[in-house]
Amino acid sequence: MSGVSSTQGKITGVLSNLVSIEANGPVGQNEICYIEHDRVRLMAEVIRVSGNTAQAQVFESTRGIKSGDRVSFTGHMLEISLGPGILSRKYDGLQNDLDKLTGLFLERGQQVDPLDTEVLFDFSPLVAAGAQVEAGDWLGQVNEGWIKHKIMVPFALEGVHTVKSLVSAGKYRVDDEIAELTNSSGETVKVTMRQKWPVKRAITNYTEKMRPFKLLETGIRAVDTLNPMPEGGSGFIPGPFGCGKTVLQHAMSKNANADLIIITACGERANEVVEIFKEFPELEDPRTGRKLMERTTIVCNTSNMPVAAREASVYTGMTIAEYYRAMGLKVLLLADSTSRWAQALREMSNRLEELPGPDAFPMDLSAVISAFYARAGFIRLKDGNTGSVTFIGTVSPAGGNMNEPVTESTRKAARCYYALAQKRADSKRYPAIDPLDSYSKYLDYPEFREQLAADLQPGWAELVERMRDYLRRSVEAADQISILGDDSVPVSYHVTLWKGELLDFAILQQDAFDPIDQNTPMERQKYMLGLVAEICTQDFDFAHFEDVGVFFKKLINLMKQMNYSPFKNADFTKYEAELKSLAAGKKAAAVVS
Repeated sequence: MSGVSSTQGKITGVLSNLVSIEANGPVGQNEICYIEHDRVRLMAEVIRVSGNTAQAQVFESTRGIKSGDRVSFTGHMLEISLGPGILSRKYDGLQNDLDKLTGLFLERGQQVDPLDTEVLFDFSPLVAAGAQVEAGDWLGQVNEGWIKHKIMVPFALEGVHTVKSLVSAGKYRVDDEIAELTNSSGETVKVTMRQKWPVKRAITNYTEKMRPFKLLETGIRAVDTLNPMPEGGSGFIPGPFGCGKTVLQHAMSKNANADLIIITACGERANEVVEIFKEFPELEDPRTGRKLMERTTIVCNTSNMPVAAREASVYTGMTIAEYYRAMGLKVLLLADSTSRWAQALREMSNRLEELPGPDAFPMDLSAVISAFYARAGFIRLKDGNTGSVTFIGTVSPAGGNMNEPVTESTRKAARCYYALAQKRADSKRYPAIDPLDSYSKYLDYPEFREQLAADLQPGWAELVERMRDYLRRSVEAADQISILGDDSVPVSYHVTLWKGELLDFAILQQDAFDPIDQNTPMERQKYMLGLVAEICTQDFDFAHFEDVGVFFKKLINLMKQMNYSPFKNADFTKYEAELKSLAAGKKAAAVVS
């Protein structure tokens, strides 16, 4: 849908933020319209059309709106501006730049340009006049922070175009004309550094969308080692209140080996969003040595903002991520929390009086979530470069019920499942990712296993599966000991239990506040898992079950000290020598047959 619509209308009914409009012309699904009220224009999106009646969700407070208020239809869907200057910005769900707004609260109908129209960008052409180009091809580039921001042929253009003219290298504003393109009919298209794109349509200007196969390092051992996430993968983090969903997402955003971070705060409490605003500008990026905010964009929609904007915010974040993916970059998109988005869908569905599904959520909830998660992915561009959008959302199931509709629907769409357990959180085992309930289906991909073997070590995926098996057997041993008593089971049960505890404390648990332990590179993860695997495969000689716990607690303490020490420095080496000496002293003698 494009162009300017001449359709007008008037309000015939108001139900909270849902308005009914009588239109005098054609209206399209998801078309944007503006309600003229009290000398301001309130944006709304058409979500159902029946005859000459359109129903629209309003992105603002509908207080004071009444029957008879005039409505103007725009002829296009909800769009955002894409161009240089998006990084380090803080937007609301409709891409208004929050730093440009005045006052403590958002004014009704207030809209500001998301890009800075006065900044001069140093443009360098990448093609010459006469070149044949298609939508998404790179015309030139400008410096945006430390990245080369590609200026692309508008995604909306169809077919092959010829570059009629292209400006020379120099400084230009986002709305300055930088190129003229002509199509096969001789029509001319003027191109600036800004283009607009509807947020609910995926950007698909690539040649191939491949199955993810490259590991995306997050620096979190419970993720990278046990349930790895590849570039272009999708995952979600469900868990009850207080289990550390937001903290885990923040840790990923700080430490992940991604070029850019997009954070979408979708309906979360305002104090958590303010914490992001205060913390991120002060954080240093471990990859570049510069401020982390320089490669981060925040799309903010707090719980006290209109519910319709929650839906817009997640799509706005994904569209920005797809835009940078088309430049051949690795983008990590984090959404907190998709449950609030689903609740907004439920509210609108109920107001439309649609047939409700489980827990009154829309019947098509699973399809909506799956379609959104499908926009993430690893792509190959027309010039052979690759880019990726890795999406990780959080889910806040009511009462910690992992079988509620949003969690179940997301489980069908996402390939990684990081279940946060209340029991682990209560026992201060952070991150509280349950190692047995969680999974990464990407470990079933042969290409991903082969890449892990090539990048880390042969048989890495098999080693991880053996470690998971040790954890499973440890839980089973703990259950047996709990039922029968400490002294009523063989000592080997206690050894099995404590081998799992060693793996838990040394690998799965991590201190997000320690400068060393908060981020563990894969080289170090591989080394530490090798040490734990070596101990777990050994047989030990114990006279009494009480000796087992004492011995393994010493091992755990030494390995935790290693985690707090810089990799392979003097302290690290000292603790490792003590660890190996202690383990060798308790090693069972080989049985001679």
